[in-house]
Parts: sequence; C-alpha cells; structure tokens
Amino acid sequence: MLKPRVASTTLSYGSIARGAHYSKHAPKTNLLARKYSASSSDTPKPTSTLRRSWLYVPASSDKMLRKSLTSDSDVIIYDLEDSVPPSKADKINARNRLARFIQSTPAAELPQHERLSVRVNSVTTPFYSEDISQVVQLHPIHTLVLPKIHSAKDLDTISSAIFAALWNGISGRDPNMPISLVASIESAKALYNIGEIASWKSTFGPIPGGQLTALLFAAEDYCADTSIVRTPSRQELLFTRSQIAITAKAFGLDAIDMVCVNYRDTEYLKDECADGRRLGYTGKQAIHPGQVNLILSTFVPSQYEILRAARILHQMERAYGEERGAFGLATEDGGKEMIDAPMLKQAENTIRLAQAANLEIPKVD
Repeated sequence: MLKPRVASTTLSYGSIARGAHYSKHAPKTNLLARKYSASSSDTPKPTSTLRRSWLYVPASSDKMLRKSLTSDSDVIIYDLEDSVPPSKADKINARNRLARFIQSTPAAELPQHERLSVRVNSVTTPFYSEDISQVVQLHPIHTLVLPKIHSAKDLDTISSAIFAALWNGISGRDPNMPISLVASIESAKALYNIGEIASWKSTFGPIPGGQLTALLFAAEDYCADTSIVRTPSRQELLFTRSQIAITAKAFGLDAIDMVCVNYRDTEYLKDECADGRRLGYTGKQAIHPGQVNLILSTFVPSQYEILRAARILHQMERAYGEERGAFGLATEDGGKEMIDAPMLKQAENTIRLAQAANLEIPKVD
C-alpha cells in the first residue's frame, strides 16, 4: 500500500505547476532534470489542500468528539443529522454538545480550520436554521455539509440563513474567509437539477452568503428515493456517480464519493475507493475511523502512475526542444504509447497531486 511520505528526491514543479507553456524554440537543455533536488530540505510544500477522506463524527457522543482530535482524516464532519436521533431534545443536545466541545478545546488541539466541517440538518426540518446560527458562531468551522439539497432553491434558503446569522452581529470570523458549502446529492430530483445546483452562487456574495465548493453523493438516501436496488457490483450507481463527478469537474468543485457501508471489509473498501478515483472523485466519505487510512492512500497516484508521469514530463520537454509535439513512450510489454498534449496535461495533474500528498517523485533520465 502506498503511504504518503516526504520525498527524499523531489520534483519542484516550477513553471509546469504554474501552467507555463512550452516553446518549440526552447533550448535543448534538460530543464526538468534541473528541477530535481537530492536534498530533503528542498521538498516542496503541498500546492493544494487535499480533501480525500471525510469522516463522520456523531455530535451526540462526547467520546467520539474527543477521539476526532487524533484522527488523520483530511476532513472531519461533526454530524448533527443522521447520526443523531430525530427528537427535538436529542438534536438540541447534540448541537449544544458540539458547541461546548469546540469552544472548550484549546485551539492548538483542534485540527486546522480547513479540516473541520459540520453536517447540519436539512432545510426540510425545523432544526436547520438554529443549526446554522450556532455553527457560524464556532469560528474554527468554515465548512457546512448540507444534506438533501434537491435544487438551487434549497441553497438559497441555506444562504439566507447564513446571511441572517452573520448580519445579526456575529463577530470574530475571518472577513475574507467565506463559509464553504458542500451540497449532498440524495434524490432523483437533485440529480435532475444537478447543473443548477453545481452552478449556484449566493445572491449575497460568497463572504456573507457562503460558497459552494463540493458535491457529495449520499448513495443510500438516493437509492431509497429512487427504488434502486443496491448490489456489491455498484453497477446500478455507475451513471449517477459519473454524472455527479463530471458535473463537479465542470464547475470546479470537489467530488466526494459515497460511503462504503461494509466498513469491516477492507478489500471491498479498497476496490470501491479505486473505483471512485477512476470515475474522477477527489475524495470519499468514511463512517468508521478504520476506513480513513485506506481512503487516504487510495485517493493519490500510485508509484507507477507517478513514475510514468515523471517520464512523460521529462521526455515531452525533450521532444519540444526538438520541435516535436509528441513522442512514443515505451511500455512494459515492449510497445510504444503515443504521448501528446492531453497526456501531458494528465501527467501534470498526477505530479501536482503527488506533490500535494508529499509523495516521492522519482528522478528520471
């Protein structure tokens, strides 16, 4: 299993990471080789914040709240919705328990703000407005996971609640940091309206009204709504998962794959993670702490993918220096694979993701 680690030999992505264009008139020196460094002190800092694993933590449990402080999950979702019993008293108690936990925990012990989120109750319940009002007062929380978003109108409702909470004199939040919103796709109506959901923008603006940053697939709710019968093959969900991932990409959003309910079956989880990554998902929900490390290690490029990407970048630079726009990359079976601009872009994406995860970039000649 490939585990994230700091590279001993790294590629400083330089102009490639910044999207610079190659010139066919570039000198024929090996610029890529010069970007390598054998010193671990030259290891680049991550170019982006990875959000691979999204671990649900019930806000109804003091024990689980405390345990979340030691989690390696990229994102922790403190849950006020499904993991809390539906009674009014239980919902209020969970909300207050989460507030006490966040406010009483020293800032140095809390995960960084980009790792903290809260799933509030849906707009169809009487609890969502007070959830939002209290959560936005918890200054370390910058992300809200929004269940049962069926249309852009639901996001307008949430945005109005955020604006009202901020307008009512809540202070202490970073004025330049919008609240990130994650829309959960859970119904046939949501999938039908997915374009308008993904393109939504708050009429109040992103700072006072929130900014959509991700689409999340809630498979079990979706199956309950559509009468789809779940099978181990997941074939019945292929269209829906693909549609969500592609729509997220079209609007520059993260795509968060469904929960694997077989949380003790590591082989099945691994297969489901690999399946989601192939479909274009950037991360996956977790319902058990034991799922986190496998999700973290799967939603990054493999050693083979990184090596192949490094070779493509190196050899394409050489090809451009020789005024060629493509080249043949040797394959393991002795064949040749034609590499041109689209493959170059894929290789660049692979190296960016590997660097963000602090994975080793091999030196190629």
